[in-house]
Amino acid sequence: MHILISEFMDEAAIAALRADFDVRYEPDLVDRRDALLAALPSADALIVRNRTRVDAALLAVGPKLKAVGRLGVGLDNIDVPACQARDIAVLPATGANARAVAEYVIAAALLLLRGAYHHSTQVAAGAWPRTDLSNGLEAETRTLGIVGFGGIGRLTARLAQGLDMRVAAHDPLLRDDDPAWREADVEPLALDTLLARADVLTLHIPLTDATRNLMNADRLAAMKRGAVLINTARGGIVDEAALARALRSGHLRGAAIDVFQDEPLPADGPLADAPNLVLTPHIAGLTQEANTRVSSMVAQRVAQALQGR
Repeated sequence: MHILISEFMDEAAIAALRADFDVRYEPDLVDRRDALLAALPSADALIVRNRTRVDAALLAVGPKLKAVGRLGVGLDNIDVPACQARDIAVLPATGANARAVAEYVIAAALLLLRGAYHHSTQVAAGAWPRTDLSNGLEAETRTLGIVGFGGIGRLTARLAQGLDMRVAAHDPLLRDDDPAWREADVEPLALDTLLARADVLTLHIPLTDATRNLMNADRLAAMKRGAVLINTARGGIVDEAALARALRSGHLRGAAIDVFQDEPLPADGPLADAPNLVLTPHIAGLTQEANTRVSSMVAQRVAQALQGR
């Protein structure tokens, strides 16, 4: 059986697959669409990250496909209904990168609340903005608001509670009497209430028709003045132009954005000159440890699907 891998995967996981399967690993195939399509007819399984579009055109040239492994958790680049119609298993690495994302959120929250870490160049050049940087905020007793209380949201809540933060969350898929709230010691709130209360708001939801531009100008304006926004979920959930305006006006203290409407982020986009903004290239879930866990989990799941276990 033949496995095609079109994006970066940990070498140890690839070696494990090669023990039982014929593996073609070309991490730049994602950028060579014609070559990717040409390679699909012989593939029994395809392994991707978030950039390979597993759409109708791709599936049409992969008649032997039995499984699509996703090195991550979001599935917006995969036509899941079309895979289901073909009885192709879609296999994400659920939970494997949760720790990396949760730690990113906490680190970003601390950095933006304190507000002192963007000035190394000034200090190295001889400036001494001690007075200006003496009004940072502590995390203790401040409220972390979580939108989407799945595995990543729950782990983020636990880490925040270790800093003595208050934690509240919104998840329309969980009833208010769901035991998950009690077990995590987290208060369930309506979205509008959460926006008004949170000192730090972090998003952990998929991109769907219902969540596209969820954080639009009105909802950003409804956030507590001086709050911080963190998005490690999906681009398109936050209106980037509206976020830039909220930062420039001072309504929001800061933001950390790891995912964007267009990736790579256009150089002339609305976020280009916004203040108090941390931008990272869709790497919140990528650490050495997470890469190993994600790759190992997907390799095992794909192997099991192909071997009928």
